[in-house]
Amino acid sequence: MPGIEGTACFSADEAVARLRRAVHAKSANFYAMYSSVLGGIVTDPALMVLPLDDHMVHRGHAVFDTAILAHGMLYQLNQHLERLLRSAEMARIPLPFPAERLRQIIIDTAGASGRRDASVRYWLSAGPGGFGLSPAECVGSSFFVVIFGAEFYPDSLYSEGVRVVTSTVPIKPPFFARVKSTNYLPNVLVVIEAKDHSADNGIFIDERGMVAESSNMNVAFVTRDRVFRHPLFDAILSGITVQRVLQLARRLVQQGDLRDIRVADVSVAEGRVAAEMMLIGSSVKVAPVVQWDGQPIGDGRPGPIAKKLLELWREDVRSATDQLVPVPYPGG
Repeated sequence: MPGIEGTACFSADEAVARLRRAVHAKSANFYAMYSSVLGGIVTDPALMVLPLDDHMVHRGHAVFDTAILAHGMLYQLNQHLERLLRSAEMARIPLPFPAERLRQIIIDTAGASGRRDASVRYWLSAGPGGFGLSPAECVGSSFFVVIFGAEFYPDSLYSEGVRVVTSTVPIKPPFFARVKSTNYLPNVLVVIEAKDHSADNGIFIDERGMVAESSNMNVAFVTRDRVFRHPLFDAILSGITVQRVLQLARRLVQQGDLRDIRVADVSVAEGRVAAEMMLIGSSVKVAPVVQWDGQPIGDGRPGPIAKKLLELWREDVRSATDQLVPVPYPGG
């Protein structure tokens, strides 16, 4: 038709050149990627791409996990990798390599990035092979690793606290909540809904009126009689970070800062009258919640237990040798 420009058709060289021109400014935080499709690591963001026929892309048949690279050490890599393997088994995704090989690929990709502080995310996918529904068409499962700039949270998040709202987004059924799959649409909608209400995040509530979890973080409380409370993990993701924080909280019991630790149902009514509320996850660490649905939690200021747990976590990242995996960097 007159006035309508034709669609370009590129050669391989032209396509790669176009990919390089299409790299956006935020990709400066993308440091290295391993792709089992390529069979190795690239550090050019223009080449950090996936085949469209991979079932992770068009069917969401994939699982993932995220670890932290801190001070040149991978923190809790083994625990995160074990959860990835559990998720893969639940999603019926076969491993493309033995687990030890997957672990080494993650370590090698971290080394190739040259970064000593970053986020490390990795995916297991049913793999490429077509655009149907059944993974029977896939030629083999895929594995991808990306080292990227850690999500930045300002100091004010910890000094001033977080505001949350009760989400109206339906919570995932327990089976799908326990599988860390790439289907994060409900999680995304929770954050969007919170922003619509000038809040930082949202809280999933289950059908029984019990507190479940946040968008991609666990939720914990401190009662007025100094009991650390966390919901059961039966119907939510078992966060690696919160499991470690529960261990670290025992030190506060020993010191007398906490009276007890209890993992059991927490009703909305119980949560609203808590002395402290906090979000816990690998990206946010331990962030105090000061307001829920416009009402203050405790005295409306970050509480002492959240601060002490954050300090314990930061110390753990620096010095807990049983939680750290060294990264060999090129050139030593």
